[in-house]
Amino acid sequence: MSFEVIIPFLKPIEDLLASATISEIMVNPDSSVWIEEAGQVRLMPEISFEDGALQTGLEVIANRFGKKLDVDSPILNLRLPDGSRLAAMIPPVVNPRPLMTIRKFTTRGYKLADLIKAGMLTEDQAATLTEAVESGQNILIAGATGSGKSTLLGTLADAIPDHERILLIEDTAELHLRKPHVVSAESQTDTHHSRITFDDLLKAVLRHRPDRIIVGEVRGPEARTLLDAMNTGHRGTLATIHASSSEEAIYRLALLTIRNTTNLVLATAEDEIRRCIDLVVFIRRDRGRRYVHDVRTISSAI
Repeated sequence: MSFEVIIPFLKPIEDLLASATISEIMVNPDSSVWIEEAGQVRLMPEISFEDGALQTGLEVIANRFGKKLDVDSPILNLRLPDGSRLAAMIPPVVNPRPLMTIRKFTTRGYKLADLIKAGMLTEDQAATLTEAVESGQNILIAGATGSGKSTLLGTLADAIPDHERILLIEDTAELHLRKPHVVSAESQTDTHHSRITFDDLLKAVLRHRPDRIIVGEVRGPEARTLLDAMNTGHRGTLATIHASSSEEAIYRLALLTIRNTTNLVLATAEDEIRRCIDLVVFIRRDRGRRYVHDVRTISSAI
């Protein structure tokens, strides 16, 4: 992993950036530095930034990436060259010092066998999901932030037949699929022109003959477009959503579906989802452990 572009401005955490086992680095406004490693979050009391150093460094980093970070633009989100994500906020939206989080991208190519060995899912669950992907079922993967939704999605995509054309849509590019025919698009392009929304991207890619649609995270008006696509014959869709259970995943997707609509009620949207989605996979995160809590067949509930 290469962080050469930012290390000169974030020297106190240079070793953390270089570590192959640390997945997230968090610097709080009270100047405390925390990390996530092997699913456990812990304080790094020996590491600190001198007063003003972090904000100055972040302002320079923002400039290097063609962005602004100042009193008028106090929020920064960017993707580093290796795929890692840096998010920061500065006063006055946080106080007394900046808030920064770096989610490190790992190129470790997890496969289902690795996830089984790590206890994330059982062999029976892996077999069920692999068969579902191969047969073109629509799968919604639900869980909290950091629960491993994207990791599981990426490994399940291995079961997609190589001849199929995959259109991958993400807010910020994170997934790297091991398939020969993948077209990737992301909404956070920062062109400094009109913003391209997730829904804009989804509508656009549907015109490019996808055999499979993979959506990094459903969280807005694109839910309506995604359901329309599944209703009109686009099978084998994989998508993730933030939710605290399988049932809540359906409810949340329904809420997103009726947002900005005037002629659709929640119950109707839920019924439509139960006709479109074949499986909901819920991943639980409990005291650092990530595991598939249940694989729910939705069609049986109709």
